[in-house]
Amino acid sequence: MTFTTFRFLILAIVLALTFSFIPNQEKPPKYKGYDLVWNDEFSVDGAPNKKNWNYEIGFKRNKEEQWYQKENAYCKSGFLVIEARKENKVNPNFISKTHQDWTKNRDSIKTTSSCLITQGKHAWQYGRFEMRAQIPIAKGMWPAFWTLGVKGNWPANGEIDIMEYYTGKILANAAWKSKESNTAWDSSTFKLSDFKDNSWADKFHVWRMDWDAQSIKLYVDDQLLNEINVQETIQSTDQKIIPFQQPHYLLVNLAVGGINGGDYTAASFPSKYTIDYIRVYQKKK
Repeated sequence: MTFTTFRFLILAIVLALTFSFIPNQEKPPKYKGYDLVWNDEFSVDGAPNKKNWNYEIGFKRNKEEQWYQKENAYCKSGFLVIEARKENKVNPNFISKTHQDWTKNRDSIKTTSSCLITQGKHAWQYGRFEMRAQIPIAKGMWPAFWTLGVKGNWPANGEIDIMEYYTGKILANAAWKSKESNTAWDSSTFKLSDFKDNSWADKFHVWRMDWDAQSIKLYVDDQLLNEINVQETIQSTDQKIIPFQQPHYLLVNLAVGGINGGDYTAASFPSKYTIDYIRVYQKKK
């Protein structure tokens, strides 16, 4: 290989890595039969748009390690970045190490991150939901893009995991209350190796949900990952809350560890979940 060829090869690699992190600056595409009803392009540097997002604060679910706080989410150069960091702070909710509530028996906070939610600001019943993002896959990282129904407690309100990743797997799920005491799940799981691209996790991908009264279809890069039959989630005709025939709000978060995330190491931090845009379309009336 000549020196000139080597220089061009290095330049090509640098350009490929650079342009993979350029935000999609085109106008949101138009889909036949759909209207764009809400979107966030994260185009203004600083804190995320407060008209769109609230935040979860504290330890929340699944015995996850991170303490959620606003400070770990910021917009920069056209992206929303949710950053998991190694920190050491006192848990303000600590009571005792023998307390039955796991959120109150931890005396310290060892990692922090953010969970942004549209609850109380925006919710939608049916539509096409899209996110373009590059997800972190360091050990213990658990990024997600999901929805919850506005009425009822979990799982009766319904959960849709448009994107969920942990321990080398991409998941596309829905959960709801079953007739028995346990939670009903319709889950599809794919190993990163299933995508047959060694650099898959280094790239941006588009996750999409197409949802109507009959079905929920979950995609990545136009590949169908899971299809849920909405009728099968309805237990009876007199059911008070129909989980997937009611408005849902969005959540986008980066969890660490917990029940599914697995162990993490110091090398896992900082980890960044980088989101180009989130858009919601609904069928024309």
